[in-house]
Amino acid sequence: QVQLAESGGGLVQAGGSLRLSCAASGRTLSIYSMGWFRQAPGQEREFVARITWSGSAGNKYYADSVQGRFSISRDNAKTTVYLQMNSLKTEDTAVYYCAAVRNYYRDLWRPALYDYWGQGTQVTVSS
Repeated sequence: QVQLAESGGGLVQAGGSLRLSCAASGRTLSIYSMGWFRQAPGQEREFVARITWSGSAGNKYYADSVQGRFSISRDNAKTTVYLQMNSLKTEDTAVYYCAAVRNYYRDLWRPALYDYWGQGTQVTVSS
């Protein structure tokens, strides 16, 4: 089992920045990739970004809506993943979830493929 714990959410004005953290514990060696998803009220959970566990920095993937504004990274010990969010917009308001998957799939933008989830952290961007 893998446990995930997010932190770093909060209230920020449009144009501001926040950094989310996701600490992984347990059987972290079983992880292939970790990602961030978000869910706004009345909306489906959507992919934001993900990073693979392989290599010194990992391969990174982003949703079009956050490309160029958000940056995903992980620490060298591969136990914490970060999501740096810059130039935030009101439409970025959502609960942000960290997730981990054990195996490769071609369409890892789909939430249903992930094995483990954190409890979520609220991000609110005011105008």
